[in-house]
Amino acid sequence: MLKVTANIQIPLKEFDFSFARSPGPGGQNVNKVNSKAILKWKVSQSKHLPEGVKRRFLEKYKRRIAKSGELVISSHRYRDQGRNVADCLSRLREMIESVRVAPRVRKKTKPSKASKQRRLDGKKRKSATKKNRRSIRSDD
Repeated sequence: MLKVTANIQIPLKEFDFSFARSPGPGGQNVNKVNSKAILKWKVSQSKHLPEGVKRRFLEKYKRRIAKSGELVISSHRYRDQGRNVADCLSRLREMIESVRVAPRVRKKTKPSKASKQRRLDGKKRKSATKKNRRSIRSDD
């Protein structure tokens, strides 16, 4: 079970894991052991992901989702399968966590008359300061 929050829990049977030879460190052992973990998950078919989270996930990570509708995450950071599987799951947890909360809707506001006046007064003060720095020309 992948636990993201108390109400977002995805069973491991939704994920399809495959393993391959890892290009990472491992010496001679790297040629014998399939330690690279590849996680595939059909996000749109998941029944355990709330609809809003699913929609935001598909929108944010649309470039990471293949044409078949599967999200593919691979890890070859570690030398053993178990840690690479855990790494794939933790990366997926972070991805889901990033879209879990809906962004706040921005309310349009307009500046008050007083703030507009303060802005204009500040511009006049700055202009006067710069005007006083100029040298006085005598064109008489």
